[in-house]
Amino acid sequence: MIAKLVLFGLLVCGSQAVLQVSISLNKVELSVGESKFFTCTVIGEPVSLTWFNPQGEPIVSTQRVVLHTEGVRSRLTIYNAIVEDAGIYRCQAKDAKGQSQEATVVLEIYQKLTFRSVQTPQEFRQSEDAEVVCDVISSPVPAVSWFYKNKEILSEPNNRFQVLPNNNLQIMRVGKSDEGEYRCEARVEARGEIDFRNIAVVVNVPPVLSLPQQSFNATADAEESVTFTCITSGSPDPEVTWHRKGQQIESSDQHVLGSLEGGRSMLTVRSVGKGDSGPYICRATNKAGVLEGQLVLKVFVQPHITQLRNVTAVEGSAALISCSAEGEPLPEVSWRRGSDGQSFSDGDKSADGRVEARGRHGKSMLTINGVRLTDLGRFDCEAHSRIGDHQKSMYLDIEYAPKFQNNHTIFYSWEGNPVNISCEVMSNPPATILWRRERYTISSEATANTRVHSGPGRSQLEVTPMSERDFGRYNCTARNNIGARYQEFILAQADVPSNPYSVRLTAVAQRIATVAFMTPDSHGGVPIGHYLVNYKESSNQQWRSAKSHGVQSTVMLSSLEPNTTYVVRVAAVNGKGQGEYSHTETFQTLPIREPSPPTVHGQREVGKAYRLGLIKQDDGGMPIVEYIVKYKPDKDDQWMTKLVPGVHEFILLQPLQWNTRYSVEITARNIKGLSEPTYFQFLMPQKPDITADSLFSSLGLGTVVGLGVAALLLLLVLVDVSCFFLRQCGLLMCLTRRLCSRKSATSAKGKELEEGKAAYLKLPLKEENGKEVLKPDTIEIKVRGENSHHTNSGDSKA
Repeated sequence: MIAKLVLFGLLVCGSQAVLQVSISLNKVELSVGESKFFTCTVIGEPVSLTWFNPQGEPIVSTQRVVLHTEGVRSRLTIYNAIVEDAGIYRCQAKDAKGQSQEATVVLEIYQKLTFRSVQTPQEFRQSEDAEVVCDVISSPVPAVSWFYKNKEILSEPNNRFQVLPNNNLQIMRVGKSDEGEYRCEARVEARGEIDFRNIAVVVNVPPVLSLPQQSFNATADAEESVTFTCITSGSPDPEVTWHRKGQQIESSDQHVLGSLEGGRSMLTVRSVGKGDSGPYICRATNKAGVLEGQLVLKVFVQPHITQLRNVTAVEGSAALISCSAEGEPLPEVSWRRGSDGQSFSDGDKSADGRVEARGRHGKSMLTINGVRLTDLGRFDCEAHSRIGDHQKSMYLDIEYAPKFQNNHTIFYSWEGNPVNISCEVMSNPPATILWRRERYTISSEATANTRVHSGPGRSQLEVTPMSERDFGRYNCTARNNIGARYQEFILAQADVPSNPYSVRLTAVAQRIATVAFMTPDSHGGVPIGHYLVNYKESSNQQWRSAKSHGVQSTVMLSSLEPNTTYVVRVAAVNGKGQGEYSHTETFQTLPIREPSPPTVHGQREVGKAYRLGLIKQDDGGMPIVEYIVKYKPDKDDQWMTKLVPGVHEFILLQPLQWNTRYSVEITARNIKGLSEPTYFQFLMPQKPDITADSLFSSLGLGTVVGLGVAALLLLLVLVDVSCFFLRQCGLLMCLTRRLCSRKSATSAKGKELEEGKAAYLKLPLKEENGKEVLKPDTIEIKVRGENSHHTNSGDSKA
């Protein structure tokens, strides 16, 4: 070092000194990736210092190769050396005269053992030729060995294991048994360098898929569920997905995905519908491949009618009714006529040949030729398959020209009497109705003698004839878009009825008689309202009258005198007035006589009594005065007698004997005499057991109610006394407090008058836990002077 300094001093002192260049290192070995720097020093006065790379090119600073020069020193730094950096580097110095000197350094670069792209694990598909990659580099080239289960793999002929020239390990027809950890070991003999990598080899087995059942059936809209099962295996375990129509099925309320041990995967389709029919794909996927299996779901769909409409046809034309249905299998379509229940299938015709059904493949056409009004109504379309049935109804509406409903075309009236001429029309669509007289239309506006009242399917012309010209022909015209029809009515002048005839007496008694007659031959054009019967005693000139009930041809006359001759005649009365009388007829009432035998019916009464009902009888022309009743037990000879007033409707016999048959003799008496007796027998039942029911049944209703009220009052008294002693409440307690309060008020009266103050006595109304508690609603008894009054605490405000 001293010698160099001396030399440097001499060069500085001598103006003609030669430059001297030196580099800190002459030869360097560097491994790839390492960094190194070299220092170039110049003795003398250099003008420039330049480094040259092995290719002879001046070195320019970069991010990896950096130059740093300061005066006579220059440093070259190489970062992360690469093999291409190897070679001779020159450091050249130049002086002012252009003379140059240089120094060199040799850079040798070697590659250390380096494993590149060595992945673990490395996966292969079963039965393929696997190549386990071990990419290792170094300089010089390394020697590579492979080990499996601590044994070196030797490349021998016919061995499935071969080490390839690129140092990779080839395994022919790799199998699951070849899985495991392999060691790739590299050596550089020149440097004694060694390194290794453990590589896991995984053999993937493609999926295996089996389907226990491939075809499924279900019925739509029956809340049915179907579960598909797919069994898979493989390595790694396959992922199972379900697909339909190219789309993966995701778990939802309808599609439920599930799995079990043993590689079982399930897809459950809930509430199967028509749209769920078709193929389903089970797809098993792992790293070794994909395998699919197909399952088919056939959905049987209940028949469903999809097209059926109401039809409107014109009378006499043809009606075409179409019905379409769908389902799986496709249903057969038939028809049923609602009016008579007749069915029509494909090819069927009605008896008259007008109705015919044609169709198949879920469609049917019902043709009705020459439509009639009787075809109007409901038709049912019925779809049938082995899965089920469906029915829908349609309505066949028929349009037709107006039809008149009434055949009554002649009406009668008289001047000043209004009459209603009714025109009733049936049509579809509804018709408009007009009235005409001669060639003129009668206005719907009311006039002096005409008025039109219109309603659905009906028009009523009210005519009040004022003179003879208002009688005659009237025309009713009905029109709709199908056609027009008219009907003619005649308004004729009415007359009174003709006289009844064949007057006769059908029944005659002491005080009543029934008159019968034949109705008149002519009612005068106006319905008969009633018949008037005139009758009188033959010796009397004054007629009495009786009216019939409506148009009955019999009239009962009452309040007649017995054994008397009467004259009778009959006339008919209509709206126009009373017609002529018939010929007179004479009859005589019967004389007074004894009553006919009474008619009775028996009825068991409560207890030891029996009731005999009296049916109204022929009293012989005079009222029944009394009934003489005799009765006795069959085992006795002596009769008991009972007199019953004639106005009574029943006879009550009591007391009677139990389990005894009685004979009864009943005779009616009027002022004329006695009737023939009526005989009757009855049997009294056995004596009943004495029970509560019989006890109460023997008592009257008032007695039973009285006993009930008495028992209720006794119960209330007992409860009130209990409340008084146990809880100091109840009606008795209230009375006691009121008495005490009065006594207290009287004793304090003098003191209150002296002090001019009111005395208050507060009584607790409620008891809690055995203690008296004052409540806001405590009753206060306020005593002032000699007058006392009761107030509520809430009301005692001054």
